[in-house]
Amino acid sequence: MRCAAAIEARQVNELAINVDPIQAGGRLTADAMKAVIAYGDGYSVCDNCRKPNRLDYIAKPPIAGFHKDLAAWLNMDAVRTVPGARRAFQAVAQTYVTKGDPVLLTSLSHYTEFLAVEEAGGIVREIPANPENIVTPDAAAAKAEEVKRDCGRAPVLAIIDHVDYQYGNMHDVKAIAKVLHQYDIPVLYNGAYTVGILPVDGKALGVDFVAGSGHKSMAAPAPSGVLAATAEREKEVFRTTSIFGDVTGRKFGIKEPAMMGCTLMGATLIGLMASFPRVKERVKHFDRELANNKIVLDALLSVTGTRVLSEMPRKHTLTRVDTTQSFDKVAQVHKKKGFFFSSALEEKGIVGIIPGASRVWKFNTYGTTEAQAKYLAQAFVDIARENNLPVT
Repeated sequence: MRCAAAIEARQVNELAINVDPIQAGGRLTADAMKAVIAYGDGYSVCDNCRKPNRLDYIAKPPIAGFHKDLAAWLNMDAVRTVPGARRAFQAVAQTYVTKGDPVLLTSLSHYTEFLAVEEAGGIVREIPANPENIVTPDAAAAKAEEVKRDCGRAPVLAIIDHVDYQYGNMHDVKAIAKVLHQYDIPVLYNGAYTVGILPVDGKALGVDFVAGSGHKSMAAPAPSGVLAATAEREKEVFRTTSIFGDVTGRKFGIKEPAMMGCTLMGATLIGLMASFPRVKERVKHFDRELANNKIVLDALLSVTGTRVLSEMPRKHTLTRVDTTQSFDKVAQVHKKKGFFFSSALEEKGIVGIIPGASRVWKFNTYGTTEAQAKYLAQAFVDIARENNLPVT
């Protein structure tokens, strides 16, 4: 099947169980699939754009109402849709960071946070994770103090991941934000792996901004995401333009520089909106997701030599494991080397593990049913037994 002459139809999620770490929470709902077709044209949402000619004011389709609902759902005062969480990082960094300003990230931060700081001219200072790969409030305070000593001033911004992409560990953002606010540091909550996956209450967390990823965790097309702000901060990051042309005198006062005017349009925005009712419901049942994750983990750990590198018990479904002393032992003597593992899984209808990885790798069971989780569990055990690895 092909979409066009050289473009094959993608059928990964229809034909296999996909445990790719970054794809699990972004699978579209049926409503979003229909929305992509109906609103695929570039400026499709602009049919009924009227003055003041800004995306978040459009009433048909109900984009304005969606913005209000989204802000209320996150318990924040204002929200904008953006092309991915990385554009949220960028917008906030451009607002607060100038050349040479220190910015707090962590030793587990995503590369896009680094790029956002770099583009704004800032200097990254990392809060180190502890030996268990957890970022603690004490470490955040110590780093803030270190920056004050070295730079003569506190960091101008902190971007803190609730769940990091490397281990899927959960960090106490609420306590970290409380500490950093004592230094008057605005805190941007990176919810790329939480907004749309589990309940997020920005004000309860005590953060200034909430960033979320539509295509990673909100069952939306890429690139899509959200940026929410408190009332105190919204006039800063969602400031309107004051520039005007020297010849024409033109000005565009309603447009927001950090958003480059309008942000998401067409299929990305409507797909995000179409999945929203389902996303709001599914975050209430994250306990089921953890239960299914445990089924798979228990099976993996029954293969002698397998270790979980993420925190235990698991608080998120994104998990990092070390199979150096189990499946990689097979890879050392197998004709396919490390590729034997992904090949064996694919033969059983399971995809998403990096091809060739047999030592340290990640997977994400989010969205699997209990039956699928049990099938995954049995598949790992069967591959172990087929290759003479001991299973307890």
